[in-house]
Amino acid sequence: MNQRSSRPVADLRGGLRLVVDATRGVTGIVQDMHGSIAGGLPLSRTERRRPLVAGFVYRTIDGGAKLIGSGLDALIAPFEGLLPAVDSPRRDAVVSALNGVLGDHLRASGNPLALTMHLRRHGDARGRIAPATGRVVVLVHGLCLNDHGWLRNGHDHGQALATDLGYTPVYARYNSGLHISENGQALHEQLELLVRDWPVPVHELVLLGHSMGGLVIRSAVALADAGDTATNCEWRHALRRMVFLGAPHHGAPLERAGNWLQRMLELSPYAAPIARLSRLRSDGITDLRHGDLLASDWGGRHRYDPVDRRAIVPLPAGVASHVVASTAGGHRIVGSLLGDGLVPVDSALGRHVRPERSLALPQSHQWVGHGIHHLDLMSSPAVYRRLRRWLA
Repeated sequence: MNQRSSRPVADLRGGLRLVVDATRGVTGIVQDMHGSIAGGLPLSRTERRRPLVAGFVYRTIDGGAKLIGSGLDALIAPFEGLLPAVDSPRRDAVVSALNGVLGDHLRASGNPLALTMHLRRHGDARGRIAPATGRVVVLVHGLCLNDHGWLRNGHDHGQALATDLGYTPVYARYNSGLHISENGQALHEQLELLVRDWPVPVHELVLLGHSMGGLVIRSAVALADAGDTATNCEWRHALRRMVFLGAPHHGAPLERAGNWLQRMLELSPYAAPIARLSRLRSDGITDLRHGDLLASDWGGRHRYDPVDRRAIVPLPAGVASHVVASTAGGHRIVGSLLGDGLVPVDSALGRHVRPERSLALPQSHQWVGHGIHHLDLMSSPAVYRRLRRWLA
């Protein structure tokens, strides 16, 4: 568990690498579009030479961008570590958003902007550290966000639970562009370190997840319960409750719509190069199509497969689970379909047309708010009142 500050030179190196990658990617898309258009037209003998010349130009641009990027990186690298690290919520917000959209690429390319899973403790106004207690609540953010997102409009669910109920809040920060199962594995490992190193025995652990964070929590619990690992898993023995705020247990329609659009574009040779742009979305985003929790849900199959092939992952026995959904407003039926603007009510409550996929929570463990947008679930007074009632 640690605090991380930004490193100016590392950020510069990471930004330059992204610019180079973007330049090369756009060059490839333009080249493909050029080839598709030229390939569909009747050309004279002279005109047939033009694609060869154009190909040479595109390869020159691609190679030049790669060479310049490598040169600048080598020039800047020796200065890394010489400048002091700084804390900047604005910088953290940009980096977290980049990780959500391109996090798998950042990690694969060794980009310094790639985040790793770690747990952070904060006190009032992100300053004073509250004393550790045996009641711990771990808050896990959603896609493209970070732990600063829990402090909104002067309210922080974690700090409020510390004041009202004596919990010690701990906040996760992670690369939300990776597969949910990968982040679940990382959270599992971090929670084990947390409980083992905690200054006092942890007798009550609560996991609170917003959006994708709820799926990461479920993935971590499923991994902890797999095989014989639960026997020696200290954090799993301490786990008492899980609360999910707007978690897409059965996926989000926005990702399914984006996937459908991509497949339609790929049907046309002229639009197919543009479809490459939609393929840039991260593994974490595509996992939200149906709510993939395990590596087996995506391993060995096409990442853009529209069919729901998830394994059925029931909620763990002996752990009280609670779900919060909301509607952003409007007509009741329309509001139920659109939900909080990103996650429909049924998905947030874990309902499914196939009974074996439903979470089947008792009504007293479900709550639906109205007039609350997806991000506002992290700070809504009405949501907090429900949290306090469940956790008291």
